[in-house]
Amino acid sequence: MATALVSAMSNRPVRKDVAMTGETSLRGRVLPIGGLKEKVLGAHRAGITHVVLPKDNEADLEDIPADVRDVMTFHPVTTLDEVFAIALLPAGGGAEAAHAADDLEDSMVGAGR
Repeated sequence: MATALVSAMSNRPVRKDVAMTGETSLRGRVLPIGGLKEKVLGAHRAGITHVVLPKDNEADLEDIPADVRDVMTFHPVTTLDEVFAIALLPAGGGAEAAHAADDLEDSMVGAGR
């Protein structure tokens, strides 16, 4: 919900290949959730390739079948600022959007990493 609001207010589209899960605090921290395995499997079935998840849930990735983990990229985060940096494209797209996609390499876990 927070990402959708920031997207609408900043005119920055949300990437279509990203799913995200987590609870947020009033101070912008991303808090752990339950059911990560089921959420990731659902995202995989829908063709999603990147998942943003709470850093505190990173150990739960072991519960996801290896064949699914191998074709998805996971982005463990602790703050909403990190979520926005991963999930939102620059306003206007174009070359800036391509550059932003390259910057994702720094936050990736899985998919050949």
